[in-house]
Amino acid sequence: MNGRSSSVSLGKQLLKRFPIILTARKLSKMVKEKEKFFMRSFMVTKRKRIGTLLLCAIGAAIFFWALNNEQGEGSQQVNSVQNNNVNESIVSLTSNLALPPPLPSQFLGYTLPPGHPCNSFTLPPPPADKKRTGPRPCPVCYLPLDEAIALMPKFPSPSPVLQNLTFIHEEPLRRDGEFGGSDFGGYPTLKQRTYSHTIQPSMNIHCGFVRGTKPGRNTGFDMDEDDLVYMEQCTGVVVASYIFGNFDDINEPSNISDYSKKTVCFLMFIDEETEKYQRSTGRLDSSKKVGVWRVIVTRNPPYTDGRRTGKIPKLLIHRMTPNARYAICIDGKLELLVDPYRILERFLWRKNATFAISRHYKRFDVFVEAEANKAAGKYDNASIDFQIEFYKKEGLTPYTEDKYPIISDVPEGCVIVRELIPISNLFTCLWFNEVDRFTSRDQISFSTVRDKLLSQVDFHFNMFQDCERRNFVVQKYHREVLERIKALNATRSQPLSPPPPSPLPPPPPLLISPHVMADPQQQWKDWRLPSMYNRKVFPGNGDTGAT
Repeated sequence: MNGRSSSVSLGKQLLKRFPIILTARKLSKMVKEKEKFFMRSFMVTKRKRIGTLLLCAIGAAIFFWALNNEQGEGSQQVNSVQNNNVNESIVSLTSNLALPPPLPSQFLGYTLPPGHPCNSFTLPPPPADKKRTGPRPCPVCYLPLDEAIALMPKFPSPSPVLQNLTFIHEEPLRRDGEFGGSDFGGYPTLKQRTYSHTIQPSMNIHCGFVRGTKPGRNTGFDMDEDDLVYMEQCTGVVVASYIFGNFDDINEPSNISDYSKKTVCFLMFIDEETEKYQRSTGRLDSSKKVGVWRVIVTRNPPYTDGRRTGKIPKLLIHRMTPNARYAICIDGKLELLVDPYRILERFLWRKNATFAISRHYKRFDVFVEAEANKAAGKYDNASIDFQIEFYKKEGLTPYTEDKYPIISDVPEGCVIVRELIPISNLFTCLWFNEVDRFTSRDQISFSTVRDKLLSQVDFHFNMFQDCERRNFVVQKYHREVLERIKALNATRSQPLSPPPPSPLPPPPPLLISPHVMADPQQQWKDWRLPSMYNRKVFPGNGDTGAT
């Protein structure tokens, strides 16, 4: 018992002198087996001092070896914990730093640098010469082309509220509408019309091309497949024009840069009648190019009125170029005089606008515009009256200065500059629906659609002066007028025929001697010559022609 107790006490002393450093991890299986082996050997040789001392030495060596291994593993664990702590500290420090905000994914506008000439630019006063009255162009402060291109937004402008706009496709076509409409634009009910005027985050509305699988394919206003593919590849700027009924000649733009010729899609929409004439003159061939214009022939026109058909490319260009970002739409009677990038910078980007149109040069009020259309025979008077009365019931009032900053209710709709984002596309869709339901006079329906949308959101609408519009487009004569002018000029250029010979002077009067008396027995005869019965009167000769 004494030997056993002494061996136990010796083991306790060894444990006190060489304590085992415990870690969070358990000792390995090999270390535990060595401990068991040491204790058994110690019990067997407990009565032999030499054996006991030997076992103690071996045990001490084993413990030192195990201690070194555990310290190595513990140091790895400590290093891991320290690394985790360092990483957490870095994350905490990073989160507390005031990092710069991320780059915006939307275009929010810009201002020109201080001192820029365009910041202080003002329109000159009207000419003092009273004889020079009427509409005319005025100066516009454009940026140089390279600066305008550099300022082109990399991101689209925000579309307030409306984020997703889709379009109704009906097959078979429903005809539930109370009045108006067409097979091309559909027959929306008045309830659907009211719904489409209420802006929501996601909307599905009528916007032309209601039949067929894709705009331009069996929808009316059909186009060749290669033209549809070409328009889908337009991803930047589009300039669109249109001629229907062979009413105008193709006007080629001027002052267009090489950069624009490479990057801008110039689309000229014509019908088959216009195509036939253009081919007969030799201007249009199989290349489908006239200058910078890509000529797109449309077939199966949805309307017999070419003016109404022209509203399709004018207002629904986003349906045919779904990947484009900006569009400038001009009437076929106009010639573009300024590079498209400079126009976009001046009237959209610098103004942080998504839709730009000029005011009418003379009229501000829809009621006055309607009466002017009736007086000029622009459309059936009863149809104009019906449309005005309908709008009056919806709240249309005459234009007053209380609407400022809106400067007019009547646009000059021959030019539209816009960004192709959902809210802008919604506006032109609704505008087209009014043209499809009522008269084709888009000046009458413009303010009704505009005011309904502006009462809900601000989609950055810009109405500029008519004289500014006349700075970058010039109006040409219609084709028939040009042909009459050419014919008149050709007549004037022919040599004049010689003037007719001067008439002979009248013969001298016959002198009758007073001494010669007629025989009273002879029958009276007129003594005048036959040529004297029809004498002409020549001014200045004192002859009155009286006998």
